[in-house]
Amino acid sequence: MSAQDLEQKCIDAGLKMTTPRRVILNVLAHAHDHPSVEEVYERSKKKDPSISMATVYRTLGLLDELGLVFRHEFSDADYARYEVNEEHHHHLIDIDSGKVLEFQNDEIEKMKQKIAANLGYELVECRLELYGRKLKK
Repeated sequence: MSAQDLEQKCIDAGLKMTTPRRVILNVLAHAHDHPSVEEVYERSKKKDPSISMATVYRTLGLLDELGLVFRHEFSDADYARYEVNEEHHHHLIDIDSGKVLEFQNDEIEKMKQKIAANLGYELVECRLELYGRKLKK
């Protein structure tokens, strides 16, 4: 999702678009990883030195409440990581490096629906996190 799309969604939700919020949205829209609050702060500060850590925390909290970002608390870290809420996917976390790999799998999607239906439920949301170690060749 582009920074402009994120900004429009914020405006549609009634958020005032300040310069610091625009910078934070831009950082998130261009992140190819799952940055922590501190990483979002550092990247934002490079673009606008006036941004405070409190602003980053408040903005990420608002974006999470609006469902525009996901707040992940992967069990391999003592801190939360964030990503823009785009297309549905799952994560494989390398327990040695902390690297987060995103993936989609049609078989898993069908299996999740089937499990929910067999238990008499409609699946509304699912987050799948796999933890692994790279195989040695």
